[in-house]
Amino acid sequence: MKPLPREVDAIVVGTGPGGATVARELTKNHQRVLMLEWGEDAPLTGGALQGIKSLLVPGRSLLFTPQFLGLVRGITTGGSSVLNYATAFPVPFDMLASYGVDIRQEVKALREELPVAPLKDEMVGPMSRRIMECARDLGYDWQKLDKLMYQDRWTPGTPFGHYGDPHEVKWSARMFAHQAVAKGARLINGARVTRVLLDGRRAVGVEFVRKGEKKRAFAPRIVLSAGGIGTPVILRASGIEGAGFDFFFDPLIGVRGTVRDIDVPTSEIPMSAGVHLADEGYMMTDMAHPFFTTALFAAGVLRFDQMGARRRTLQIMVKAKDELGGRLTNRGGVRKMLGKAEKSKLQRGYERARAILKRAGAREIFRTQYLAAHPGGTVKIGDLVDSNLMTAYDDLFVCDCSVIPEAWGMPPSMTLIALGKRLATHLLRKSA
Repeated sequence: MKPLPREVDAIVVGTGPGGATVARELTKNHQRVLMLEWGEDAPLTGGALQGIKSLLVPGRSLLFTPQFLGLVRGITTGGSSVLNYATAFPVPFDMLASYGVDIRQEVKALREELPVAPLKDEMVGPMSRRIMECARDLGYDWQKLDKLMYQDRWTPGTPFGHYGDPHEVKWSARMFAHQAVAKGARLINGARVTRVLLDGRRAVGVEFVRKGEKKRAFAPRIVLSAGGIGTPVILRASGIEGAGFDFFFDPLIGVRGTVRDIDVPTSEIPMSAGVHLADEGYMMTDMAHPFFTTALFAAGVLRFDQMGARRRTLQIMVKAKDELGGRLTNRGGVRKMLGKAEKSKLQRGYERARAILKRAGAREIFRTQYLAAHPGGTVKIGDLVDSNLMTAYDDLFVCDCSVIPEAWGMPPSMTLIALGKRLATHLLRKSA
């Protein structure tokens, strides 16, 4: 097992929003960084095959609970941000502050640096516009959502990058990872980190497998950003056995219906607008899917008649805030049940979404199977990491959705970018 030379200041495991931000901020300040990413870094094509490889491989990027609820995560440079819908949901400032983590200044700086804004009117597609109008007619405070998109790069008819955006209209953490490389960081793809190497109570490196060969890399700072599933698995293998318990995974459903007077284009941008019903514990947004996903989800509930209806389909996503619970296996298997409370929230959301779609003139309304996204809370602040995101081992830090201490039912991208920026500042101070 040949070790890599110890010639870096920090190793970052994973290149999602948290990890890529840490790497970028460190390299901007002349730190030598090694990024290890399990997924590939092939140029984004926007094609379905590439997206499926990154998102829908069973046992790797697609995991199933005992109830056969599918949990998805992106495994590629940039992580799930490459495949998500680039929506910048509000940061849970008060919740994080109660654990000693204040990221208000980081978020303020990011909002000035990143392209965070609601969509221009001309970018709102016919599905989003119809759903928004009908939801407002029924009394919902349905508003445009902040998006992480370079809207000046958008041109009419540009297909939305569901499977990765070759036009770079949609922001993703892959951009930050590549910027780190441009500043001198090293990125090794196809590297699945299995454990952290320790010297007593101090982290000194990591062990990883690449092309079937075990390798080691060493650095004075280690940052795990392998996601809410990947990070706790690595920590367990490294001796932190409490990782991977009592977590959240944001269950959701899609509510669909077909109309005759709208042709939904491939340029339709998902999650353009929506409403967060915080008191009821769920949110609703418009949700355009590409052809393959539309067919797959219809087939999943035996609606074979709707597999080819994407261009006439209106869809509302209902996403619920779930309760902490469950456990991960040592190999990352998800052992968590969707309880009555979560099912009740999603049922109520289904009924509301159905009423909105009916007002929009939709017929053949049905719901998809349960899915889940954004697994987190597996390495909580205040439990397994401190307010500086350091574990019980010195110089071993975590920066991804696993550190979020409570469920709050929102996509976490902006929160994770801000946490990455804060952690990088802390590491720079330690190394000064």
